Amino acid sequence: MKTAIRKMGNSQGVLIPKPFLLQTGLDIGEVEIEVENESIVIRKPKRKSREGWAQACQRLAEKQAAEAIAWPLIADSADADISW
Repeated sequence: MKTAIRKMGNSQGVLIPKPFLLQTGLDIGEVEIEVENESIVIRKPKRKSREGWAQACQRLAEKQAAEAIAWPLIADSADADISW
């Protein structure tokens, strides 16, 4: 099947026929795209964006909890003249 590369805003794009999407299991949403052997390859993402970020942040917070800084206790000599 032949198709055309079209101008879409400041980029270019190709319309993918629905039967191709059904055959591959791709749908509207995020995909991975890369160049391989002078071809553009579109794949399902191996994992979702930001997958595991919440758990990583939780582990980091637990690790840093013992070293947490109490910001109100940190003073600067210039702060003495400030009235709140």
